[in-house]
Amino acid sequence: MSIDKTSAAPETPEDEPVVVENPEAARGSDVAVDPRLLVREEGLLGYWTEFKRKMKAGDLGSLPVVIGLAVIWIIFQSLNSNFLTAGNLSDISVAMVGTGMIAVGIVFVLLLGEIDLSVGSLSGVAGATFAVLNVTHGMNEVLALVLSILTGTVAGAIQGFFFAKIGVPAFAVTLAGLLFWNGLMLKVLGDNGTINLDSEGLVAKLTSYYFTDVAAAYGLAVAVTVLFFLSSFYGNKRREAAGVPSRPLNETILRTALLGIVAFAAAIVFNQYKGLPLAVVVFVAVLFITDFVLRRTAYGRKIFALGGSVEASRRAGINVDMVRISVFAISGTFAAIGGLFIASKIASANQGAGAGDLLMNAIAAAVIGGTSLFGGRGRTWNALLGVLVIVSIQYGLALQGIASPVQYMITGGVLLATVVIDAVTRKTQKSAGRA
Repeated sequence: MSIDKTSAAPETPEDEPVVVENPEAARGSDVAVDPRLLVREEGLLGYWTEFKRKMKAGDLGSLPVVIGLAVIWIIFQSLNSNFLTAGNLSDISVAMVGTGMIAVGIVFVLLLGEIDLSVGSLSGVAGATFAVLNVTHGMNEVLALVLSILTGTVAGAIQGFFFAKIGVPAFAVTLAGLLFWNGLMLKVLGDNGTINLDSEGLVAKLTSYYFTDVAAAYGLAVAVTVLFFLSSFYGNKRREAAGVPSRPLNETILRTALLGIVAFAAAIVFNQYKGLPLAVVVFVAVLFITDFVLRRTAYGRKIFALGGSVEASRRAGINVDMVRISVFAISGTFAAIGGLFIASKIASANQGAGAGDLLMNAIAAAVIGGTSLFGGRGRTWNALLGVLVIVSIQYGLALQGIASPVQYMITGGVLLATVVIDAVTRKTQKSAGRA
């Protein structure tokens, strides 16, 4: 049974291309034309035609955030020549991983059109749980690490149960969770309030370990580039075998070349400082895996479908409750992982963990990166772009000696601008018949 597309309009994963039965007629109307047809039949003119169609329909993708990030870097570099140094860029890449991990989980929740306000507190609980189990009680590091992550998974699943089965709004459930899990963290830490981690331990090395061999950074760049090409190439082969439009080989090569340039530029920067950070390797691996799950599996398509229309998804036979519970469990899991990276960065678990602007930064990272607040549109790679923008602003202002209140104001302004763009884009797509 298929989903009613008149009531559900989630983002279409790449391996579910739109089939245009009459491309000639569609090209002369307002109907969205598959870009692969235009590129194949018109070459460079097809690219330009497709670009204009996307702009007219409000389909901006990640273009605004990429342009915004470039502007941010240019401004801060002009103000302080140390901003784009290898050391500062490497520090930014490590600092963004903790918040970025939490933002990955937020992306899953936002795709449903919901929100999770408990992730900051859950990240603190995970750090506190690991510190107590490993440092206070002497438990093996690996086992303590696994149990602390599972703490986030179970907590997220509990919240998902109240939302999906009981019918309590996600906002209310996770707001209660924010308070409850924060109280649990304080209880776990006890009277001391701070537990220092072993500087040579597993968790501490998550953000302090660097692969000093230059081959590591270049190897990761090669791996990322090759994986992208193979994914695109074999995806196109499957489309051709199914008799649906596919992107031409020259476009795949062009996209791969652009990604390769960015990847090798990053490798050069890392090798000019301490080497390739372990934190970056883990983050990139997580982004690849979660993107594959969302865009290449039946489970991922169910999440997109729910973001478009819950009722249509239910009629299509999707187990709505189980998908919702699992998504909040995923959010809790990544909140816990992010909390461990944050604890690694400060080499301790303390009562301030998960507090301050962490929650807002994680949500802002997902939204600024391009994930829609209205559900049904987004990718986990959006978390990378969004958190890179936020941490770049923080480090740039810190180099200028600007206080935290101004950082909050600027980050809030960027978030507001992004939400406005998202809302305007949604209205434009509705007027164009695409949402």
